[in-house]
Amino acid sequence: MYTFGPAEWQAIDVTLRLCLYTTIILLLLATPLAWWLAKGRSRGRDVVQAIVSLPLVLPPTVLGFYLLVAMGPRGILGKTLEDLGFHHLAFSFEGILIASILYSMPFAVQPLTEAFSHLGRRPVEVASSLGAGAIDRFGTVIFPLTRSGFVVAATLTFAHTMGEFGVILMLGGSIPGETRVLSVLIYDHAEAMNYEAAHSLSLMLLIFAFVTLLVVYSFTRRFQVVRL
Repeated sequence: MYTFGPAEWQAIDVTLRLCLYTTIILLLLATPLAWWLAKGRSRGRDVVQAIVSLPLVLPPTVLGFYLLVAMGPRGILGKTLEDLGFHHLAFSFEGILIASILYSMPFAVQPLTEAFSHLGRRPVEVASSLGAGAIDRFGTVIFPLTRSGFVVAATLTFAHTMGEFGVILMLGGSIPGETRVLSVLIYDHAEAMNYEAAHSLSLMLLIFAFVTLLVVYSFTRRFQVVRL
């Protein structure tokens, strides 16, 4: 049986931090965006929805390539940061965090949009008529009635981030302790023909993915039964 060494534990640490930060940031960003997509009346919603959903059909290497061009030392963002005295974002944890947020966005936005779409206007209107402010309405009415959407969004975002490979490899490479996540380490082990290590890590991610989907489906079905 393969025993994890420093490289594996280091990759696990980077992966977990990336998943946690991506999930938290995306929930904060996706909540108002999903509400606007579900309740807004602007004609531009279809365009925004298409942009948000692009990572579902766009090859990860394409997104990774353009992010590398933009965040590298010669890119618009990278060059601007260097002119301001900072380091460019290519091959850095901050860079792959931004890439992960963009690449996992539909997995946060779509479940929340679906949950908000099924929320009638009546509960919010009643809370508003009773003098509840926007924060109160969200905390006492919107969130309790759409909590399943938040659970699904957080779970899928975390799990999808853990499985990211192409966009991370393109933008971050394989720098130990900085950008080498589990999926990249599996690739490195397989390339070095260290199949035992690659198998152990792959099996761990396979089990994690299965359990994640099982939790999502079970929770969604249970919430639907309770709501009925």
